[in-house]
Amino acid sequence: MWIDTHCHLDAHEFGADSLAIARSAAGLGVGMIVIPAVERGNFELVKQLAAGTPNVSYALGIHPIFVPQAQDEDLLLLRRTVEAAMADPRFVGIGEIGLDFFIPMLREPAMVDKQERFLREQLRIARDFELPVLTHVRRSQDQVLKHIRQVRPNGGIAHAFNGSFQQAQAFIDLGFHLGFGGAMTFTRALQIRRLATQLPLDSIVLETDAPDIAPSWVHPGRNSPEQLPAIGQALAELRGLELATVRAASQRNAVAAIPRLGALVGA
Repeated sequence: MWIDTHCHLDAHEFGADSLAIARSAAGLGVGMIVIPAVERGNFELVKQLAAGTPNVSYALGIHPIFVPQAQDEDLLLLRRTVEAAMADPRFVGIGEIGLDFFIPMLREPAMVDKQERFLREQLRIARDFELPVLTHVRRSQDQVLKHIRQVRPNGGIAHAFNGSFQQAQAFIDLGFHLGFGGAMTFTRALQIRRLATQLPLDSIVLETDAPDIAPSWVHPGRNSPEQLPAIGQALAELRGLELATVRAASQRNAVAAIPRLGALVGA
């Protein structure tokens, strides 16, 4: 089966269509979709979507873009919510967390400090509960790596990876997998396509980041987990592999990156 390791199915762009889209994706072979939370306000929503949809699971975390308005109490709530969620088989990890140095406001010194503080505490939560992390690393790969090395969480995924081969190897050495999606379907995305072609296949997981990062045949429209099989086909073509080989490897890698998925997909 295909596993979408990163999809914001709760986003407002999907409106009331989330469950129908998940069912449609299942019909196309997408056997599991992981929805990461982004702020305390959607902790309950991602849980409810997973509870009501056979091919959906969820992670809990505070996204760096939501850190400016977040309060320290949100970290305490996250820890309590994670503790309670450990009994829920559809809860699979901590995310989406990380650093974002693309948005100018987030590069201001005070906001960098706050982002790093929130990242470190969420890495500690992941470590304490032996959970993987779904990390946001936009323009921040080296800084995220630094905090991972210091806190040592239980592996995870560098989501929407677009760094160097050296940075990719550093994540792999720390037990992480690298997320690839619609960006690699653009012929102009030379670095991402080189990474997708040359990195070890067992280091790669597939994702959509829907409704964002739509593949070339959908851009600039709304992305969807329904696109994951075609994204997998693009990876197969880049690497000169059979589609079945990429599908099996990507499922195996997703379960290795997010072990609690194993019980959900029968791995």
